[in-house]
Amino acid sequence: MNAPCLHQDMPNALDTGLHQRLTNFNRWRLSPSVVAQGWERRLAEEHELLLEEGRFIEAERRSVVARAALAPREAPAFIRWFEELQHVGPGQGDPLFPWLAEQASLDHMRWFLSQEVAGEAGFDDLVALSQVKAPIQAKLELARNYWDEVGRGDARAMHGILLHRLVVELGLASSLEATVTEALALGNLMIALAANRRYAYHSLGALGIIEQTAPGRVTLVDQGLRRLGICPRSRRYFTLHASVDIRHSEAWNREVLLPLVAADPELAQPIAEGALLRLEAGARCFTRYRSVLASMPRTGGAAVPKDHASSFADDACLDHAVP
Repeated sequence: MNAPCLHQDMPNALDTGLHQRLTNFNRWRLSPSVVAQGWERRLAEEHELLLEEGRFIEAERRSVVARAALAPREAPAFIRWFEELQHVGPGQGDPLFPWLAEQASLDHMRWFLSQEVAGEAGFDDLVALSQVKAPIQAKLELARNYWDEVGRGDARAMHGILLHRLVVELGLASSLEATVTEALALGNLMIALAANRRYAYHSLGALGIIEQTAPGRVTLVDQGLRRLGICPRSRRYFTLHASVDIRHSEAWNREVLLPLVAADPELAQPIAEGALLRLEAGARCFTRYRSVLASMPRTGGAAVPKDHASSFADDACLDHAVP
């Protein structure tokens, strides 16, 4: 199967310098620290970066505001609209993931995961930031979600630890310079929505759509890892999210989004914008990933397809050390 022409529908180039600056900014502004000399200068620098961040988010919002305005303002109808995004939203059904499941080589999978890890903003921290001063019903569901994310109090079961285990198993290494701009932009988007209270409802929409759309993708990534011989313990992060996110999504829609829109129908707009922002950012990543993967050596793998027919065999896991 020939590699498709992936460049014709690529989005306009993103500002790499901006997203590298924002990525560094997010690392230091969210990391615990102590009072140091020069804090006033640092605040002035932070102000400039916050302005850059805000302009980035507002530019992104302009691209989705009209579609978000079509979301119903009546709560049950809004939830039906939101749930339909799983099937019709940007990036859904992207051929990248069936290809990862069935045909990607180990080098392909390593590169893909290195990008995903680099763009990972930390779902637990995003939930924690988003729940600040939320209404009681929403706050309680966010607390339950957070508790799952941190392994229900068991460090070995923390989702971040599970992902790190796979990073170690595959010997992944990521750097700012080696990460595509689209992946950096995705992480910067999610942190900006969660860290700025003016985007609080956008963040709830963005996090909710992750829970809703992730299971299908992570199931296929998990299948690809199993086909490549990665042991169950190391791919536990993806195996877990293939099932637990379905429950999380149902609860998120019922306990967070539904009561918020029922109490204030105007919140449908920012919640819908947040969902669409996250989907668009993800779709840009998938397109860029396919473009890069199509140009990589195909030893042990197949061309990245535009159209895909499923023929995955249920192989047993081979527990081995990845070379």
